Amino acid sequence: MVNKLLKKRMAHTDPNIPYNTMPHLPPKADIETIRIWRACAEAKTSLARMREAGRLIPNQRILISSIPLLEATASSRIENIFTTSNALYTALSAPEEKIDPATKEVLRYREALSVGVGELKSGKKLGEILLTRVCSVLLDHEVDRRGAGAGTYIKGPEGRVYTPPDDPMILEELIHQLEDYMNGGREPDPLIRLALIHYQFEAIHPFGDANGRTGRILNILYLINQNLLDIPTLYLSRYIIQHKSEYYLRLRRVTENEEWEEWIIFMLNAVRETADWTYDRIQAIKSLMDETITACKERLPKIYSYDLVEEIFLQPYCKPAYLVERGIGNRQTAMKYLKALEEIGILASIRIGKERIYVNTRLFELLKFSDE
Repeated sequence: MVNKLLKKRMAHTDPNIPYNTMPHLPPKADIETIRIWRACAEAKTSLARMREAGRLIPNQRILISSIPLLEATASSRIENIFTTSNALYTALSAPEEKIDPATKEVLRYREALSVGVGELKSGKKLGEILLTRVCSVLLDHEVDRRGAGAGTYIKGPEGRVYTPPDDPMILEELIHQLEDYMNGGREPDPLIRLALIHYQFEAIHPFGDANGRTGRILNILYLINQNLLDIPTLYLSRYIIQHKSEYYLRLRRVTENEEWEEWIIFMLNAVRETADWTYDRIQAIKSLMDETITACKERLPKIYSYDLVEEIFLQPYCKPAYLVERGIGNRQTAMKYLKALEEIGILASIRIGKERIYVNTRLFELLKFSDE
């Protein structure tokens, strides 16, 4: 009975009715049109260029510590969780009791992304168990893998806009089939599959909360799983928040009218534009590092070391303890180095509580939101 319901395609236009007729992937519609393939080719080119640029940064931790935090901030803003770049970076050096709730949520997103990538690279299967772990980190408590169920619905400005499946047997089969699809091959192109997978996860809505954020982390995990990304540097939430109304409209039109082509092209454009933006950001970080190395060699030859420059690029805010932990010097030496970098304009110091923090101001400008 369940299989018959899932295989039977019905228009789902009433947002008050649970979508228990949701079909399995792939859809019956043509998902390899000329328009889709053109958009896919452009997205793959941009993604490959961005990936190669990232490999030119000798220490990948510089990108891992910065770009995922931008992703975390944007993805949280989609859910109306707002913080600032300044609050985020200072929170990395602050006691937990001093961090505001919104900033904590954004930092949990970065942690959830890190956990997901770590589990994936340790050999864990991309699927229900891994995503449940990601969702649990986001919410800071263990979640039920069937946490949605009866009574869950999506609300928009005009009221209820969508009700996900609520039949336990159908929900179980949909989740298992999605897991099989995610791990079941590379046809059509993985970037096209990414669009299908993201829609399906959001439509199933398997958890009671944090489905949107979990689904956006799934995007990154899937690209890493398909060897299209080395590290989590594709900042897709930036594009989604810039096109938030269209994002939700395209999702709804797949559900209501099977408008797969426009949805897939939307996601491919998101990959392309985000990859191009990230490429420019990586190039700017590399150029700034090169300039900083040159300035230190010329003006601070007695204290210059590559490790010192690298440390002040791992995140915009640095403190003496970071240099000590890295083995660059004791606390007195670390203070001397940071003050010297401040004197030649590479760093600027601020006081947070009883501690003095040193800000890589130009790096901070590269990594903050444009509206701040």
